[in-house]
Amino acid sequence: PLSLYRSSLALLTDLYQLTMAFGYWKSGMLDREASFYMSYRYNPFEGGFSIACGLSHVIELVRGFRFEGEDIAYLAELRGNDDAPLFEKRFLEYLSDMRLTCDIDAMPEGTVAFPHEPLIRISGPIAQCQILESAVLNMINFQTLIATKAARVCIAAQGDAVLEFGLRRAQGVDGALAASRASYIGGCAGTSNVLAGRLFGIPVRGTHAHSWIMCFDSEPEAFQAYAEAMPNNCVFLVDTYNTLEGVRRAIEAGHALRERGHEMLGIRLDSGDLAYLSIEARKLLDAAGFEKAIIVASNDLDERIIASLKSQGATICVWGVGTKLATAYDQPAMGGVYKLAAVRRPGSEWEYKVKLSEQAIKTSTPGIQQVRRFSTEHEYVADAIYDDLRPMSDGCTIIDPMDITRRKVISAGTSHVDLLVPITRAGKIVYEQPSLDETRSYVQDQLGRFHRGVKRFVNPHQYPVGLEQNLYELKNELVLKARGL
Repeated sequence: PLSLYRSSLALLTDLYQLTMAFGYWKSGMLDREASFYMSYRYNPFEGGFSIACGLSHVIELVRGFRFEGEDIAYLAELRGNDDAPLFEKRFLEYLSDMRLTCDIDAMPEGTVAFPHEPLIRISGPIAQCQILESAVLNMINFQTLIATKAARVCIAAQGDAVLEFGLRRAQGVDGALAASRASYIGGCAGTSNVLAGRLFGIPVRGTHAHSWIMCFDSEPEAFQAYAEAMPNNCVFLVDTYNTLEGVRRAIEAGHALRERGHEMLGIRLDSGDLAYLSIEARKLLDAAGFEKAIIVASNDLDERIIASLKSQGATICVWGVGTKLATAYDQPAMGGVYKLAAVRRPGSEWEYKVKLSEQAIKTSTPGIQQVRRFSTEHEYVADAIYDDLRPMSDGCTIIDPMDITRRKVISAGTSHVDLLVPITRAGKIVYEQPSLDETRSYVQDQLGRFHRGVKRFVNPHQYPVGLEQNLYELKNELVLKARGL
Protein backbone atom coordinates (compact mmCIF):
# COMPACT_ATOMS: atom_id res chain seq x y z
CA PRO A 1 0.00 0.00 0.00
CA LEU A 2 2.80 2.44 0.75
CA SER A 3 4.10 2.11 -2.81
CA LEU A 4 1.11 4.25 -3.78
CA TYR A 5 3.32 7.16 -2.70
CA ARG A 6 7.03 6.27 -2.77
CA SER A 7 9.44 3.54 -1.76
CA SER A 8 10.36 5.09 1.59
CA LEU A 9 8.36 7.20 4.01
CA ALA A 10 11.26 8.22 6.27
CA LEU A 11 10.16 11.87 6.14
CA LEU A 12 6.69 10.96 7.40
CA THR A 13 7.61 12.34 10.77
CA ASP A 14 7.26 15.53 12.77
CA LEU A 15 10.20 17.91 12.64
CA TYR A 16 10.79 17.68 16.36
CA GLN A 17 11.59 13.99 16.01
CA LEU A 18 14.48 14.95 13.74
CA THR A 19 15.62 17.86 15.90
CA MET A 20 15.70 15.49 18.90
CA ALA A 21 17.59 12.90 16.86
CA PHE A 22 20.08 15.62 15.94
CA GLY A 23 20.34 16.50 19.62
CA TYR A 24 21.09 12.87 20.54
CA TRP A 25 23.75 12.79 17.80
CA LYS A 26 25.28 16.10 18.91
CA SER A 27 25.28 15.04 22.56
CA GLY A 28 26.99 11.73 21.88
CA MET A 29 23.91 9.73 22.92
CA LEU A 30 23.38 7.67 19.80
CA ASP A 31 24.64 4.55 21.58
CA ARG A 32 21.82 4.73 24.10
CA GLU A 33 18.87 2.41 23.74
CA ALA A 34 15.29 3.29 24.56
CA SER A 35 12.01 1.48 24.90
CA PHE A 36 8.82 3.28 23.88
CA TYR A 37 5.25 2.03 23.87
CA MET A 38 2.05 3.21 22.23
CA SER A 39 -1.21 3.09 24.16
CA TYR A 40 -4.44 5.06 24.42
CA ARG A 41 -6.34 6.42 27.39
CA TYR A 42 -10.04 6.12 26.52
CA ASN A 43 -12.01 3.68 24.39
CA PRO A 44 -13.32 5.40 21.26
CA PHE A 45 -17.03 6.13 20.74
CA GLU A 46 -17.65 5.85 24.53
CA GLY A 47 -17.45 2.12 23.94
CA GLY A 48 -16.01 -0.79 25.85
CA PHE A 49 -13.13 -1.86 23.58
CA SER A 50 -11.04 -1.11 20.52
CA ILE A 51 -9.68 -3.21 17.65
CA ALA A 52 -5.92 -2.83 17.13
CA CYS A 53 -5.20 -2.17 13.47
CA GLY A 54 -2.55 -0.63 11.22
CA LEU A 55 0.38 -2.94 12.02
CA SER A 56 0.65 -4.03 8.38
CA HIS A 57 1.41 -0.46 7.34
CA VAL A 58 4.00 -0.17 10.12
CA ILE A 59 5.70 -3.31 8.83
CA GLU A 60 5.81 -1.85 5.32
CA LEU A 61 7.21 1.39 6.75
CA VAL A 62 10.01 -0.53 8.47
CA ARG A 63 10.65 -2.76 5.48
CA GLY A 64 11.41 0.17 3.18
CA PHE A 65 12.74 2.67 5.72
CA ARG A 66 15.70 4.76 4.61
CA PHE A 67 16.52 8.41 4.01
CA GLU A 68 16.94 8.76 0.27
CA GLY A 69 19.06 11.32 -1.52
CA GLU A 70 16.12 13.64 -2.13
CA ASP A 71 15.19 13.45 1.56
CA ILE A 72 18.69 14.44 2.64
CA ALA A 73 18.79 17.27 0.10
CA TYR A 74 15.51 18.62 1.45
CA LEU A 75 16.69 18.44 5.07
CA ALA A 76 19.90 20.25 4.08
CA GLU A 77 17.78 23.19 2.89
CA LEU A 78 16.04 23.70 6.25
CA ARG A 79 17.14 26.77 8.19
CA GLY A 80 17.03 27.90 11.80
CA ASN A 81 15.96 31.35 12.98
CA ASP A 82 19.47 32.68 12.23
CA ASP A 83 19.16 31.47 8.63
CA ALA A 84 21.95 28.95 9.23
CA PRO A 85 21.35 25.29 8.29
CA LEU A 86 19.18 23.51 10.84
CA PHE A 87 21.19 20.27 10.60
CA GLU A 88 24.92 19.72 10.27
CA LYS A 89 26.22 17.92 7.20
CA ARG A 90 27.72 15.05 9.24
CA PHE A 91 24.35 14.40 10.90
CA LEU A 92 22.69 14.23 7.50
CA GLU A 93 25.36 11.74 6.45
CA TYR A 94 24.45 9.70 9.53
CA LEU A 95 20.78 9.74 8.49
CA SER A 96 21.69 8.74 4.96
CA ASP A 97 23.57 5.68 6.24
CA MET A 98 21.05 4.78 8.95
CA ARG A 99 19.26 1.42 8.77
CA LEU A 100 16.72 0.43 11.37
CA THR A 101 17.93 -2.02 14.03
CA CYS A 102 14.97 -1.76 16.43
CA ASP A 103 13.11 -4.60 18.10
CA ILE A 104 9.36 -4.18 17.62
CA ASP A 105 6.69 -6.14 19.47
CA ALA A 106 3.00 -5.53 18.85
CA MET A 107 -0.51 -6.83 19.22
CA PRO A 108 -1.43 -8.62 15.98
CA GLU A 109 -3.96 -6.70 13.93
CA GLY A 110 -7.48 -7.46 14.99
CA THR A 111 -6.62 -7.88 18.67
CA VAL A 112 -9.29 -6.51 21.01
CA ALA A 113 -7.52 -3.91 23.14
CA PHE A 114 -8.28 -1.66 26.10
CA PRO A 115 -7.02 1.63 27.61
CA HIS A 116 -3.46 1.78 28.98
CA GLU A 117 -2.39 -1.40 27.19
CA PRO A 118 0.65 -1.12 24.88
CA LEU A 119 -0.49 -1.80 21.31
CA ILE A 120 3.11 -1.67 20.12
CA ARG A 121 6.51 -1.57 21.84
CA ILE A 122 9.62 -0.30 20.06
CA SER A 123 13.07 -0.78 21.58
CA GLY A 124 16.45 0.08 20.11
CA PRO A 125 18.73 3.04 19.35
CA ILE A 126 17.08 6.08 20.85
CA ALA A 127 17.20 8.22 17.70
CA GLN A 128 15.60 5.48 15.60
CA CYS A 129 12.79 4.96 18.11
CA GLN A 130 12.19 8.69 18.15
CA ILE A 131 12.06 9.07 14.37
CA LEU A 132 9.51 6.24 14.06
CA GLU A 133 7.05 7.76 16.55
CA SER A 134 4.91 10.00 14.35
CA ALA A 135 4.42 7.55 11.49
CA VAL A 136 3.58 4.69 13.86
CA LEU A 137 1.01 6.82 15.65
CA ASN A 138 -0.47 7.98 12.35
CA MET A 139 -0.89 4.45 11.03
CA ILE A 140 -2.16 2.73 14.16
CA ASN A 141 -4.34 5.54 15.55
CA PHE A 142 -6.47 5.95 12.43
CA GLN A 143 -6.87 2.33 11.44
CA THR A 144 -7.61 1.28 15.03
CA LEU A 145 -10.31 3.94 15.17
CA ILE A 146 -11.95 2.78 11.93
CA ALA A 147 -11.66 -0.94 12.68
CA THR A 148 -13.34 -0.30 16.03
CA LYS A 149 -16.15 1.67 14.39
CA ALA A 150 -16.64 -1.12 11.86
CA ALA A 151 -16.80 -3.75 14.60
CA ARG A 152 -19.46 -1.73 16.40
CA VAL A 153 -21.51 -1.31 13.22
CA CYS A 154 -21.30 -5.05 12.54
CA ILE A 155 -22.37 -5.83 16.11
CA ALA A 156 -25.43 -3.62 15.56
CA ALA A 157 -26.19 -5.41 12.29
CA GLN A 158 -26.49 -8.72 14.18
CA GLY A 159 -24.98 -10.88 11.48
CA ASP A 160 -26.28 -8.95 8.46
CA ALA A 161 -23.69 -8.00 5.86
CA VAL A 162 -22.20 -4.50 6.21
CA LEU A 163 -20.62 -2.81 3.19
CA GLU A 164 -18.20 0.12 3.51
CA PHE A 165 -19.31 2.93 1.17
CA GLY A 166 -17.15 5.79 2.48
CA LEU A 167 -14.73 6.59 -0.36
CA ARG A 168 -16.35 9.88 -1.44
CA ARG A 169 -16.40 11.30 2.09
CA ALA A 170 -13.12 9.88 3.43
CA GLN A 171 -10.24 12.10 4.46
CA GLY A 172 -8.19 12.00 1.28
CA VAL A 173 -6.81 9.13 -0.78
CA ASP A 174 -4.87 7.43 2.00
CA GLY A 175 -7.75 7.95 4.43
CA ALA A 176 -10.09 6.21 2.01
CA LEU A 177 -7.77 3.25 1.42
CA ALA A 178 -6.85 2.81 5.07
CA ALA A 179 -10.52 3.10 6.05
CA SER A 180 -11.57 0.43 3.56
CA ARG A 181 -8.88 -1.93 4.84
CA ALA A 182 -9.61 -1.29 8.52
CA SER A 183 -13.36 -1.59 7.94
CA TYR A 184 -12.89 -5.02 6.39
CA ILE A 185 -10.76 -6.14 9.33
CA GLY A 186 -13.42 -4.82 11.69
CA GLY A 187 -16.05 -7.04 10.08
CA CYS A 188 -17.39 -5.41 6.92
CA ALA A 189 -18.17 -7.83 4.10
CA GLY A 190 -16.95 -5.60 1.28
CA THR A 191 -16.26 -2.08 0.02
CA SER A 192 -17.28 0.17 -2.85
CA ASN A 193 -13.63 1.28 -3.18
CA VAL A 194 -12.21 -0.50 -6.22
CA LEU A 195 -8.59 0.53 -5.60
CA ALA A 196 -8.82 -0.87 -2.06
CA GLY A 197 -10.21 -4.04 -3.59
CA ARG A 198 -7.20 -4.36 -5.88
CA LEU A 199 -4.57 -3.43 -3.28
CA PHE A 200 -5.91 -5.46 -0.38
CA GLY A 201 -8.07 -8.17 -1.94
CA ILE A 202 -11.28 -6.88 -0.35
CA PRO A 203 -14.55 -7.88 -2.11
CA VAL A 204 -16.00 -4.91 -4.02
CA ARG A 205 -19.72 -4.21 -4.29
CA GLY A 206 -21.98 -1.70 -6.03
CA THR A 207 -24.54 -1.25 -8.81
CA HIS A 208 -25.93 2.14 -9.85
CA ALA A 209 -26.79 5.59 -8.50
CA HIS A 210 -29.71 8.00 -8.83
CA SER A 211 -27.99 9.62 -11.80
CA TRP A 212 -28.48 6.41 -13.79
CA ILE A 213 -32.24 6.59 -13.27
CA MET A 214 -32.36 10.30 -14.06
CA CYS A 215 -30.56 9.82 -17.39
CA PHE A 216 -33.59 7.94 -18.78
CA ASP A 217 -37.07 9.14 -19.63
CA SER A 218 -38.64 6.83 -17.04
CA GLU A 219 -37.69 4.66 -14.11
CA PRO A 220 -38.86 1.39 -15.77
CA GLU A 221 -36.70 2.21 -18.79
CA ALA A 222 -33.68 2.80 -16.53
CA PHE A 223 -34.17 -0.49 -14.68
CA GLN A 224 -34.62 -2.38 -17.93
CA ALA A 225 -31.47 -0.85 -19.44
CA TYR A 226 -29.40 -1.70 -16.39
CA ALA A 227 -30.75 -5.25 -16.33
CA GLU A 228 -29.78 -5.68 -19.97
CA ALA A 229 -26.32 -4.22 -19.35
CA MET A 230 -25.52 -6.12 -16.15
CA PRO A 231 -28.00 -8.96 -15.60
CA ASN A 232 -25.75 -10.55 -12.97
CA ASN A 233 -25.44 -7.45 -10.77
CA CYS A 234 -28.96 -6.06 -10.32
CA VAL A 235 -29.68 -4.34 -7.05
CA PHE A 236 -32.08 -1.61 -8.12
CA LEU A 237 -32.04 1.77 -6.36
CA VAL A 238 -35.73 2.47 -5.86
CA ASP A 239 -36.08 5.86 -4.15
CA THR A 240 -35.31 8.31 -6.97
CA TYR A 241 -38.97 9.37 -7.29
CA ASN A 242 -41.47 7.34 -5.25
CA THR A 243 -39.94 4.53 -3.22
CA LEU A 244 -42.73 1.95 -3.09
CA GLU A 245 -43.62 2.59 -6.73
CA GLY A 246 -39.92 2.10 -7.46
CA VAL A 247 -40.09 -1.28 -5.71
CA ARG A 248 -42.98 -2.32 -7.96
CA ARG A 249 -41.01 -1.27 -11.04
CA ALA A 250 -37.96 -3.18 -9.80
CA ILE A 251 -40.20 -6.25 -9.47
CA GLU A 252 -41.27 -5.83 -13.10
CA ALA A 253 -37.61 -5.68 -14.11
CA GLY A 254 -36.98 -8.72 -11.93
CA HIS A 255 -39.61 -10.75 -13.77
CA ALA A 256 -38.08 -9.76 -17.10
CA LEU A 257 -34.68 -10.89 -15.81
CA ARG A 258 -36.09 -14.28 -14.84
CA GLU A 259 -37.48 -14.77 -18.29
CA ARG A 260 -33.92 -14.37 -19.57
CA GLY A 261 -32.52 -16.85 -17.03
CA HIS A 262 -31.16 -14.36 -14.53
CA GLU A 263 -32.20 -13.32 -11.03
CA MET A 264 -32.63 -9.89 -9.45
CA LEU A 265 -30.37 -9.63 -6.41
CA GLY A 266 -32.52 -7.07 -4.63
CA ILE A 267 -33.27 -3.40 -4.08
CA ARG A 268 -31.60 -0.50 -2.27
CA LEU A 269 -33.24 2.14 -0.10
CA ASP A 270 -31.30 5.37 0.30
CA SER A 271 -33.75 7.78 1.95
CA GLY A 272 -36.97 8.08 3.90
CA ASP A 273 -38.34 6.01 6.78
CA LEU A 274 -36.13 2.98 6.32
CA ALA A 275 -37.97 0.83 8.85
CA TYR A 276 -41.42 1.41 7.31
CA LEU A 277 -40.22 1.31 3.71
CA SER A 278 -38.23 -1.89 4.18
CA ILE A 279 -41.19 -3.65 5.78
CA GLU A 280 -43.51 -2.61 2.97
CA ALA A 281 -40.92 -3.44 0.32
CA ARG A 282 -40.46 -6.90 1.81
CA LYS A 283 -44.19 -7.54 1.54
CA LEU A 284 -44.18 -6.52 -2.11
CA LEU A 285 -41.12 -8.60 -2.96
CA ASP A 286 -42.40 -11.71 -1.21
CA ALA A 287 -45.86 -11.44 -2.76
CA ALA A 288 -44.24 -11.22 -6.20
CA GLY A 289 -42.16 -14.35 -5.63
CA PHE A 290 -38.86 -12.65 -4.80
CA GLU A 291 -38.45 -14.05 -1.29
CA LYS A 292 -34.67 -14.28 -1.72
CA ALA A 293 -34.24 -10.72 -2.97
CA ILE A 294 -32.22 -8.68 -0.49
CA ILE A 295 -33.04 -5.22 0.79
CA VAL A 296 -29.98 -2.98 1.03
CA ALA A 297 -30.11 0.28 2.97
CA SER A 298 -27.80 3.29 3.02
CA ASN A 299 -28.30 6.95 4.09
CA ASP A 300 -25.92 8.18 6.83
CA LEU A 301 -26.10 4.99 8.85
CA ASP A 302 -24.10 4.18 11.95
CA GLU A 303 -24.29 1.59 14.72
CA ARG A 304 -26.95 3.40 16.74
CA ILE A 305 -29.23 4.02 13.76
CA ILE A 306 -28.85 0.40 12.66
CA ALA A 307 -29.63 -0.84 16.17
CA SER A 308 -32.73 1.37 16.22
CA LEU A 309 -33.91 0.13 12.82
CA LYS A 310 -33.41 -3.49 13.91
CA SER A 311 -35.52 -2.84 17.02
CA GLN A 312 -38.29 -1.42 14.78
CA GLY A 313 -38.46 -4.61 12.78
CA ALA A 314 -36.75 -3.31 9.64
CA THR A 315 -36.34 -6.06 7.05
CA ILE A 316 -33.01 -4.76 5.78
CA CYS A 317 -30.36 -7.47 5.42
CA VAL A 318 -27.42 -5.55 3.91
CA TRP A 319 -26.24 -2.23 5.31
CA GLY A 320 -24.22 0.26 3.26
CA VAL A 321 -22.36 2.45 5.73
CA GLY A 322 -20.31 5.32 4.34
CA THR A 323 -19.57 8.71 5.89
CA LYS A 324 -19.97 7.78 9.53
CA LEU A 325 -17.73 4.74 9.15
CA ALA A 326 -14.91 5.99 6.92
CA THR A 327 -14.60 9.25 8.88
CA ALA A 328 -15.30 7.81 12.37
CA TYR A 329 -17.98 10.49 12.35
CA ASP A 330 -18.57 11.08 16.09
CA GLN A 331 -14.90 10.79 17.14
CA PRO A 332 -12.41 12.26 14.71
CA ALA A 333 -9.22 10.94 16.36
CA MET A 334 -8.08 7.97 18.42
CA GLY A 335 -5.77 9.79 20.83
CA GLY A 336 -3.06 7.16 21.04
CA VAL A 337 0.22 8.29 22.63
CA TYR A 338 3.85 7.13 22.38
CA LYS A 339 5.78 7.26 25.64
CA LEU A 340 9.34 6.59 26.74
CA ALA A 341 9.40 3.80 29.34
CA ALA A 342 13.09 2.94 29.75
CA VAL A 343 16.60 3.88 28.61
CA ARG A 344 19.86 1.95 28.71
CA ARG A 345 23.48 2.98 28.41
CA PRO A 346 25.92 0.57 26.76
CA GLY A 347 26.76 -2.29 29.11
CA SER A 348 24.23 -1.16 31.71
CA GLU A 349 20.83 -2.27 32.93
CA TRP A 350 17.60 -0.64 31.81
CA GLU A 351 16.70 2.56 33.70
CA TYR A 352 12.94 2.88 33.96
CA LYS A 353 11.39 6.26 33.24
CA VAL A 354 8.08 7.85 34.14
CA LYS A 355 6.42 11.07 32.94
CA LEU A 356 4.45 12.95 35.57
CA SER A 357 1.28 14.97 35.14
CA GLU A 358 -1.25 16.74 37.32
CA GLN A 359 -3.75 14.49 35.54
CA ALA A 360 -3.29 10.94 36.76
CA ILE A 361 -4.39 9.49 33.43
CA LYS A 362 -1.45 11.26 31.72
CA THR A 363 1.20 9.83 34.05
CA SER A 364 3.08 7.27 31.99
CA THR A 365 3.88 3.68 32.96
CA PRO A 366 7.52 2.53 33.14
CA GLY A 367 9.03 -0.79 32.10
CA ILE A 368 9.44 -3.11 29.14
CA GLN A 369 5.71 -3.64 28.94
CA GLN A 370 3.77 -6.74 27.92
CA VAL A 371 0.06 -7.62 28.18
CA ARG A 372 -1.17 -10.99 29.43
CA ARG A 373 -4.79 -11.95 28.72
CA PHE A 374 -6.39 -14.46 31.05
CA SER A 375 -9.35 -16.65 30.12
CA THR A 376 -11.65 -19.43 31.17
CA GLU A 377 -12.63 -22.11 28.69
CA HIS A 378 -15.16 -19.85 26.97
CA GLU A 379 -14.49 -16.24 28.03
CA TYR A 380 -11.71 -13.72 28.54
CA VAL A 381 -11.68 -12.54 32.17
CA ALA A 382 -8.89 -9.95 32.63
CA ASP A 383 -5.72 -8.39 31.20
CA ALA A 384 -2.53 -7.73 33.15
CA ILE A 385 0.08 -5.19 32.04
CA TYR A 386 3.44 -6.33 33.35
CA ASP A 387 7.18 -5.81 32.97
CA ASP A 388 8.67 -8.31 30.54
CA LEU A 389 11.95 -8.30 32.51
CA ARG A 390 10.18 -9.26 35.72
CA PRO A 391 8.16 -12.37 34.86
CA MET A 392 4.87 -12.69 36.70
CA SER A 393 4.16 -15.47 39.13
CA ASP A 394 1.47 -17.98 38.15
CA GLY A 395 -1.14 -16.18 40.22
CA CYS A 396 -1.20 -12.39 40.41
CA THR A 397 -3.14 -9.30 41.40
CA ILE A 398 -3.92 -6.55 38.89
CA ILE A 399 -4.68 -2.97 39.93
CA ASP A 400 -6.51 -0.39 37.84
CA PRO A 401 -3.99 2.44 37.31
CA MET A 402 -6.82 4.98 37.62
CA ASP A 403 -8.50 3.51 40.71
CA ILE A 404 -6.50 1.71 43.39
CA THR A 405 -9.70 0.19 44.79
CA ARG A 406 -10.36 -1.69 41.56
CA ARG A 407 -8.32 -4.87 41.93
CA LYS A 408 -8.67 -8.39 40.65
CA VAL A 409 -6.91 -11.52 41.85
CA ILE A 410 -6.00 -13.96 39.10
CA SER A 411 -5.82 -17.51 40.39
CA ALA A 412 -2.78 -19.67 39.72
CA GLY A 413 -3.27 -21.96 36.75
CA THR A 414 -5.56 -19.58 34.84
CA SER A 415 -5.09 -19.96 31.09
CA HIS A 416 -3.38 -17.00 29.46
CA VAL A 417 -1.64 -15.67 26.39
CA ASP A 418 0.76 -12.74 25.99
CA LEU A 419 -0.58 -10.29 23.41
CA LEU A 420 2.55 -8.53 22.14
CA VAL A 421 4.41 -10.75 19.67
CA PRO A 422 7.80 -10.21 17.98
CA ILE A 423 7.56 -8.20 14.75
CA THR A 424 11.20 -7.27 14.14
CA ARG A 425 14.49 -8.21 15.75
CA ALA A 426 17.48 -5.94 15.09
CA GLY A 427 15.43 -4.33 12.33
CA LYS A 428 14.72 -7.59 10.49
CA ILE A 429 11.08 -8.62 10.09
CA VAL A 430 10.45 -11.92 11.86
CA TYR A 431 6.64 -11.83 11.86
CA GLU A 432 4.61 -13.76 9.32
CA GLN A 433 1.54 -11.68 8.61
CA PRO A 434 -1.79 -13.49 8.42
CA SER A 435 -4.05 -12.83 5.46
CA LEU A 436 -6.65 -10.10 5.67
CA ASP A 437 -9.40 -12.71 5.86
CA GLU A 438 -7.61 -14.50 8.72
CA THR A 439 -7.29 -11.19 10.56
CA ARG A 440 -10.99 -10.45 10.00
CA SER A 441 -11.92 -13.88 11.41
CA TYR A 442 -9.58 -13.30 14.36
CA VAL A 443 -11.57 -10.19 15.30
CA GLN A 444 -14.86 -12.08 15.35
CA ASP A 445 -13.39 -14.99 17.28
CA GLN A 446 -12.09 -12.64 19.96
CA LEU A 447 -15.23 -10.54 20.23
CA GLY A 448 -17.17 -13.75 20.73
CA ARG A 449 -15.12 -14.50 23.84
CA PHE A 450 -15.86 -11.24 25.67
CA HIS A 451 -18.88 -10.72 27.91
CA ARG A 452 -21.63 -9.08 25.86
CA GLY A 453 -21.68 -6.15 28.31
CA VAL A 454 -18.26 -5.08 26.99
CA LYS A 455 -19.81 -4.73 23.52
CA ARG A 456 -22.95 -2.77 24.33
CA PHE A 457 -23.18 0.84 23.16
CA VAL A 458 -24.65 2.51 26.25
CA ASN A 459 -22.64 2.35 29.50
CA PRO A 460 -20.57 -0.66 28.45
CA HIS A 461 -19.12 -2.99 31.05
CA GLN A 462 -15.54 -2.08 32.03
CA TYR A 463 -13.41 -5.12 31.25
CA PRO A 464 -10.82 -5.69 34.01
CA VAL A 465 -7.43 -4.32 32.95
CA GLY A 466 -4.71 -3.41 35.39
CA LEU A 467 -1.04 -3.16 36.18
CA GLU A 468 0.40 -6.32 37.71
CA GLN A 469 1.01 -5.49 41.36
CA ASN A 470 4.81 -5.36 41.16
CA LEU A 471 4.66 -2.98 38.19
CA TYR A 472 2.04 -0.88 39.96
CA GLU A 473 4.28 -0.54 43.02
CA LEU A 474 7.32 0.25 40.85
CA LYS A 475 5.38 2.99 39.08
CA ASN A 476 4.31 4.53 42.38
CA GLU A 477 7.88 4.37 43.65
CA LEU A 478 9.18 6.20 40.59
CA VAL A 479 6.40 8.79 40.76
CA LEU A 480 7.14 9.55 44.41
CA LYS A 481 10.86 9.75 43.69
CA ALA A 482 10.26 12.13 40.78
CA ARG A 483 8.13 14.31 43.01
CA GLY A 484 10.87 14.37 45.66
CA LEU A 485 8.75 12.53 48.20
